[in-house]
Amino acid sequence: MSPEENLFPHQDILAQLHESLPLSDKLRFLHQVIREDFPFIDRLAIALFDEKTSMLKTYTHSTEGASPLAAYEVPLGAASSLREIMQRRRPRVVQDMSIFAHGSQEHTKRVASKGYQASYTMPLYQSDTFIGFLFFNSLKPNAFVPEALRQIDIYGHLIALMVINELTAIRTLLAAVQAARSMTHYRDVETGSHIDRTAHYARLIARELAPHYNLSDEQIEHIFMFSPLHDIGKIGIPDSVLRKPGKLDEAEFKVMMTHPQKGREIIDVILEDFSLGTFGHVSIMRNIAEYHHEAIDGSGYPKGLKGDEIPIEARISAVADIFDALTSCRTYKAPWSNDDAFAMLRRLADTKLDRDCVDAMLKNIDKVQEIQQRFRDEGVV
Repeated sequence: MSPEENLFPHQDILAQLHESLPLSDKLRFLHQVIREDFPFIDRLAIALFDEKTSMLKTYTHSTEGASPLAAYEVPLGAASSLREIMQRRRPRVVQDMSIFAHGSQEHTKRVASKGYQASYTMPLYQSDTFIGFLFFNSLKPNAFVPEALRQIDIYGHLIALMVINELTAIRTLLAAVQAARSMTHYRDVETGSHIDRTAHYARLIARELAPHYNLSDEQIEHIFMFSPLHDIGKIGIPDSVLRKPGKLDEAEFKVMMTHPQKGREIIDVILEDFSLGTFGHVSIMRNIAEYHHEAIDGSGYPKGLKGDEIPIEARISAVADIFDALTSCRTYKAPWSNDDAFAMLRRLADTKLDRDCVDAMLKNIDKVQEIQQRFRDEGVV
């Protein structure tokens, strides 16, 4: 055999996983590959665990058409079978999901209503930290036989590595931002509780708006993660302006108005320095930082965008931040009551703020109060 005959091209069927794509796109692609070997696997889905709230949240899926679960969350403590999988750190096979026909959990009922009859559930861990679950669902009963599971496990761990890689990239970015805040003492301006509340308000609004704006679970989660970065550009504002106790004069306000653009620049530098620019939905983070001070009527800054010209994630972040600023104690003001803050949001709707985002908060007043109770500032009873 000649040297030329020893050389031949080969198409790597998984090469697309190296491209800069949202995790949901990669999962759908990998599902197509898996179905070549296991055509009975009709759905892949990932749920993430929020350690601070002990909630299990839908994150992404490969379902064609509408997912049986979207913008859904449940306390892990209320899902006994899933909690057992997490505690044992072992996957679970259900060959006939009719055993859950009389179950009380909403997620079980929804999955069963779509005709799925068998499932394989893998717990996802990063070292010793539990991060969520990977679900394989089939429309056929008794589909997950031992011979198939040996290879399905390999795909499962590949998917787990994809999830962990994305979450690690996001956490590295958040850690870099927090370090920047610490070095400039900016953390003294916004408490950790404010950051948590703002993130959860943003997620609450995004979930409410998801059907109308076609927001995926992955987008909702990234809005949740990145909303706290909205004011990162303020670390580039001089203390004489940022910490001035009184009202800013015209020149000082012009300096303050540069913080959205500075925020975008800081994020771009961090993305480049940490080689994080390849994970999906990075535009959500940039848009929140750069456009959260734009106004619906075009009177905002830095670009004077109007209405739908403002990315929805920036409109969501603006409402979440303003509500928490109004209801929080500051050196220059006492906290407003929720009723007064909601009244102010209504007055600002259609001029400064997006009415859909405001209405989304007003529809979930009980959940707003739950967030406030869970993430109270230290010393507040």
